[in-house]
Amino acid sequence: MKSSPANRSRDIERQAGYLRPEHCAPPPPRTNSGDDMWFIRDGCGIVCGVITWLLVFYAEFVVVFVMLLPGKNVVYSLINGAIFNGLAFFALASHFKAMCTDPGAVPKGNATKEFIESLQLKPGQVVYKCPKCCSIKPDRAHHCSVCKRCIKKMDHHCPWVNNCVGENNQKYFVLFTMYIALISLHALLMVALHFVFCLEEDWAKCSSFSPPATVILLILLCFEGLLFLIFTAVMFGTQIHSICNDETGIEQLKKEERRWAKKSKWMNMKVVFGHPFSLAWLSPFATPDHGKASLYQYVV
Repeated sequence: MKSSPANRSRDIERQAGYLRPEHCAPPPPRTNSGDDMWFIRDGCGIVCGVITWLLVFYAEFVVVFVMLLPGKNVVYSLINGAIFNGLAFFALASHFKAMCTDPGAVPKGNATKEFIESLQLKPGQVVYKCPKCCSIKPDRAHHCSVCKRCIKKMDHHCPWVNNCVGENNQKYFVLFTMYIALISLHALLMVALHFVFCLEEDWAKCSSFSPPATVILLILLCFEGLLFLIFTAVMFGTQIHSICNDETGIEQLKKEERRWAKKSKWMNMKVVFGHPFSLAWLSPFATPDHGKASLYQYVV
């Protein structure tokens, strides 16, 4: 049976000489690392992140100033305004957390002779070294060419959050896709109701803008909402599927051999969102507490 390219590269890494710790410089010293904010300086990712926020603000503008404020039904405007703005706030908070949270980067340049000796490896025990960032790679870690780091349980690099989706920020990415899908659906429903109202009433009375401007703004919001609803709903579904099966996107793509113990789908959800289940699962401000949900359980 012929081995895949991924397996062949792993076979190379199994060779003891491949580590070559003498070729690795000591990792740069870090001070107050716990207070440092993670941010990737990638031009494409920064542009995509800014566009994401601008599109949410555009939806806010149309919903509030075109549809809700000119409305005669105060209760309808207050309820829908509170729901939409609340969901939009959680969506942007989740985006910020997904973008500025360390996804699980492996310390750079730790494949030194001193560090390898400190691991006290048993005879025959295998460790892997990333030749690009000169790091000892934990199991299920992959190198990201954009972040220029090895990321634990890396799923993929997403330019829309300008970051990798990995072990530490997958929860925030999933919440971001969920809240964007919800505000997109909510905006589409409000646009449909507004069109019905404007057709029954005088167009000049259903908005503070001129009828042509109102129609253009609503059509653009429809296009944005439909596009984002489809994209984020599909992404949310694939992320939940990957979490339940405990297999990242890269592991599925490379068809890597499963070397970790199989857990229940519910336990896999707890690994990402926290243990035990609570409303904190839905909050981008709550850091997941794994508790009994072990991150790694490998088959020996």
